[in-house]
Amino acid sequence: MANDNELDALRQKKLQELQLRAQQEVASQEQTKQAEAQRAQIMRQILTPEARERLANLRMTRPDAVDQVENQLLMLAQSGRISQQVDDYTLRQILRKVMPTKREIKIERR
Repeated sequence: MANDNELDALRQKKLQELQLRAQQEVASQEQTKQAEAQRAQIMRQILTPEARERLANLRMTRPDAVDQVENQLLMLAQSGRISQQVDDYTLRQILRKVMPTKREIKIERR
């Protein structure tokens, strides 16, 4: 019987740990969602619809480059260095500077 009581106590402790971990995970997911929503809201304010569409299309092929550009734009917006909305032309210029140039590969058959 003493063994059963110890086993039940261990089970209860493990259950409490799992519940606490699940609560922490839910809280973390909520914070992530809120941060993403805030980020999207700021991007809607500083980008024109055409520029947002270009970033959305580019995200499919180059998500790392889009994240980098978005981070730069957010930092500029937070520091007050963006006075008007970034249009598609300006965004393309920024993307050209950020994204590496493609190297052309030629294959010669002999």
